[in-house]
Amino acid sequence: MGKRIVIIGGVAAGPKAASRIKRVLAEADVTLIDQDNLISYGGCGIPYYVSGDVSDEQELRSTSFHMVRDAYFFTQAKGVRTMTSTRALAINRREKTVEVEDLATGVRSVIPYDNLMLATGSEPFVLPIPGVDADGVFTISDLHKAIEIKKRIAQGMVGKAVVIGGGAIGVEMAEALTDLWGIETAIVEFMDQLLPKIVDWPMAAALANHLRQHNVEVYLGEAATEIVVDNSGKAVGVRTGKRTLDADLVIMAVGVRPRSQLAREAGLNVAAGGGIVVNDRMQTSDPSIYAAGDCVEIRHLVSGRGLYAPLGSLANKEGRVAADNMAGIPAVFKGGIGSFVMKAFDMSIGATGLSLETARAQGFQAESSLTASADRAHFFPGSEIVCLEMVFDRRTRKVLGFQGIGPMNDSLSVRIDAAAVAITAGATIDDFATIEMAYAPPFSTAIDAINSAAYAAENLCDGRMRQIDIQSFLAWIADPSTHPDWVALDVRHQKQAQPNIEKFGVARWLSLPYDKVRSGYQVLPADKTMIIVCNAGSRSYESQIALDAVGLRNTLVLPGGYNMIKRIDADILV
Repeated sequence: MGKRIVIIGGVAAGPKAASRIKRVLAEADVTLIDQDNLISYGGCGIPYYVSGDVSDEQELRSTSFHMVRDAYFFTQAKGVRTMTSTRALAINRREKTVEVEDLATGVRSVIPYDNLMLATGSEPFVLPIPGVDADGVFTISDLHKAIEIKKRIAQGMVGKAVVIGGGAIGVEMAEALTDLWGIETAIVEFMDQLLPKIVDWPMAAALANHLRQHNVEVYLGEAATEIVVDNSGKAVGVRTGKRTLDADLVIMAVGVRPRSQLAREAGLNVAAGGGIVVNDRMQTSDPSIYAAGDCVEIRHLVSGRGLYAPLGSLANKEGRVAADNMAGIPAVFKGGIGSFVMKAFDMSIGATGLSLETARAQGFQAESSLTASADRAHFFPGSEIVCLEMVFDRRTRKVLGFQGIGPMNDSLSVRIDAAAVAITAGATIDDFATIEMAYAPPFSTAIDAINSAAYAAENLCDGRMRQIDIQSFLAWIADPSTHPDWVALDVRHQKQAQPNIEKFGVARWLSLPYDKVRSGYQVLPADKTMIIVCNAGSRSYESQIALDAVGLRNTLVLPGGYNMIKRIDADILV
């Protein structure tokens, strides 16, 4: 008999590890155990199944050659003994056995192992509020619930929905409910922005604005305090501290936590956040036991701290590394930086590494640049704007994070991907300034948007540019009394500036086109803070340099310019 390897968990990391082991160690006796009867499915595809982009749930469980990945598939095609509807109850580390229970019959048995791998995944967090057990309240935890949600929608049982939680899954589910099905949908988020701790406020504000433009109501800074339940036990609404929202369907998407109870009960080292602690070989505190996927904590390659990143992409990589080591092939998984990208109607939004807020909270001397550049040559048909933020450490010049919004194509994802590789390698602002991207007018610009983000960061880090953050600018516009001694200096064409001059008045909104700044600066005030505005920020920076040269240093650049502002709120500036 070959080496006995038992894997608990059959969604992502577990099946990847089982299949890999049989490819490199064919004689191994591999057993895959899962408490569900549906295994090896693309959980990240659930919102797209609900939306109808993926028409059949079997597509989420099928290979590229259209075989369903079920127990038969893994047993017959992969050579892996597969036990579904079987719950792992306990690990006996001294005897090297796992006690399991057949959920259909209640029969218990003991399975011996030489190596054990835990791929027990995550479980959704459920708010401790009244009504969470009502009919019509769902978490997005497994494929069964997704099937039931879609069934209710298809039967016409859902006219209004409330999504509690503005993270990635919450936003994706809101889009899924609204886009195809036309369900009146609202998002309730406790924090003051969507995607908290993932992206910074400007990107999150642009996302919220985009959702509202597509008929998704977004309520920020509101906590759900109760699920309203009717006399039949059915959820009919969600109550917050400010309002009550009617709902036929409630999706609770307030995050997940590692499913690590089995590991904890076996005495394995578990981090404070609940993730199973592993080394770079995916080995737990017991050398015979490995773990991978949503149940583990890995190392953040920027901060050096523990990272909980429940992403299918990382789970598969971790599963492969664990498999190689169990099969006797030395392999290392160094960690991750939490790269992600998602779509929301016509917008894409993504990030990698640390946000500015997180970087500062972790002690970095962090700043960020914000740019709005063309995603391909400006003269090429279909060119659109991609807005990018680069987070960097002013002391070391290392790039800590990169995020952005863009059109629903690959213009953002390719820049996020390039940034992820560079940040993982420890790249600095200067490295990003010279990073080479494939260039042709249909795909990019000669100076790529990722280079432009680095140039802006370089100018900030070296003290050549002074800027105002967008939130402050919007606050000054909303209530001029908070900072009365400021004016906007619009360096776009006079015709572009004129609507804002009419809206705010000539005392607040000045027009001096870019090509007139060097010769006509004498008309500008020296006793007020001038916020320089253009479409993207580049002309504003050059104007600031020109005004500095003649002694007018009372200027701040609006980063990202009009291109960024109008994505946050198109009604603020005309």
